[in-house]
Amino acid sequence: MTVLDIRAILEHLPHRYPFLLVDRVLELEKGKRIVALKNVTINEPFFVGHFPHLPVMPGVLQIEALAQAAGILSFQTMGRVSDDRSVYYFVGIDSARFKRPVVPGDQLRLEVEIRRVARSIWKYAGRATVDGQVAAEAELMCTLREIEPAANGAAEAAAPASGDQ
Repeated sequence: MTVLDIRAILEHLPHRYPFLLVDRVLELEKGKRIVALKNVTINEPFFVGHFPHLPVMPGVLQIEALAQAAGILSFQTMGRVSDDRSVYYFVGIDSARFKRPVVPGDQLRLEVEIRRVARSIWKYAGRATVDGQVAAEAELMCTLREIEPAANGAAEAAAPASGDQ
């Protein structure tokens, strides 16, 4: 069972503040599952506008947190770290459901299991909970794409199979 602190998380994800949504990995079984945490604080930039009178973490960011946990699991499973030669894209979100609001002071527990890997598409089942209550759940699909150098020297990423990003 693997445990990762924030320094190791930063090696496995390209995301940085304010878009890094995983604070700690509690459990990781390569090729199987991950349990991670997102500590939700009033200092999150999205609370300024969502909603000023009743701060609630947007559901899409809960799903993004699950996807980031899935990315860590996939990189660990592949024995890789995030680098500037590849990008890990979302290619699908199915059956997303939001069951309870996530508010400042909550600790979002992110549980993701690999369901299958086929032709570079990884499919996961994800569930985010707060104090044992389901906040969000979804089936996620992601793919790793190598970045091709562009003619002008800038990097260009190959588009995901479905065209979604």
